[in-house]
Amino acid sequence: LIGCIPWPVAPSRRKRGRPYVYSPTVILRCFIVRIWFRIDSNNALHTFLNVDCQYNRRLVLACGLITIPCRRTFDRRLKTISTNIKQMISAMGYLFVTERLVVDPSITATDSTLIKAKGCVWHKSSMEKGEMPCPGIDTDARWGYSHTKGWIFGYKLHLTSTTGDLIVPLTADVTTANVPDNRMYIPLTSSPFSIFSLPYLLYMIADPGYDDKNLYKYSKKVLGIDLVCPVERYKSTSKERLELVCFYESALGKAIYSQRRISIEPLIEHIKSIFRIDPLPARGFHTVSAIVLLSVLLYQLMVYYNCKTEKINLKSIK
Repeated sequence: LIGCIPWPVAPSRRKRGRPYVYSPTVILRCFIVRIWFRIDSNNALHTFLNVDCQYNRRLVLACGLITIPCRRTFDRRLKTISTNIKQMISAMGYLFVTERLVVDPSITATDSTLIKAKGCVWHKSSMEKGEMPCPGIDTDARWGYSHTKGWIFGYKLHLTSTTGDLIVPLTADVTTANVPDNRMYIPLTSSPFSIFSLPYLLYMIADPGYDDKNLYKYSKKVLGIDLVCPVERYKSTSKERLELVCFYESALGKAIYSQRRISIEPLIEHIKSIFRIDPLPARGFHTVSAIVLLSVLLYQLMVYYNCKTEKINLKSIK
């Protein structure tokens, strides 16, 4: 399946150093084996691929491997694969829409979720002093606040998705937990391989964390869509915001916004549950970002596979 999908081709730039022995597609297949079998480290992945039995040999051939990469190769490639994975997630979202697997793509949704870091927490007082109270702390993680979960030490997954009958991720990114949601809206919707350049998108629904004047303008002028967020009415509310309030309080606005709690919110929890990424199985921003984004991509691939094989429950992954 990975070999059949038309992945985006990044502009070739000459890089210093030795060229890759293992192509990005081959390494991607290896990491998908790690995510699918819930292998907890690259060292364990290397050992697993080296097991001399018929099933493992078939996996090695399916990955396109002639020789098994060493553990250090897996470590290096995992830290640099995030950018490619983000583009692949956008390409998969584009594929779902252009192949009409998504019946009505006019309403999309965006949201984020906090994910706990592996190991002990690093309290802010110790962080400011540069003290490490105990070993095993993920020093790249940060504190973030959620109205439903409270304070979480870790990272944040930002996601956009479809709504309606088939709910799939469209774009994704990972940051530390202290990055506000509105700061990631433009990066999520500006990918050259995403569906947000298509003309039949009309609305983006989001929670109050995206209630930003600049984002409303960006959505309307650049994307050609309306950003729908809960907006409160006050005595000093400006005329521009009153128009947003009126639309949100209208029957159409309520119907559109009601799609959020039955689309992107359960989708995020479903992905976290399937791939067991909360709490995270690894430390370090680049490694965490790669594992979380690989989980999102693998979810897309399996739903796409279910669509092509005409399974009844398209969300039945494992």
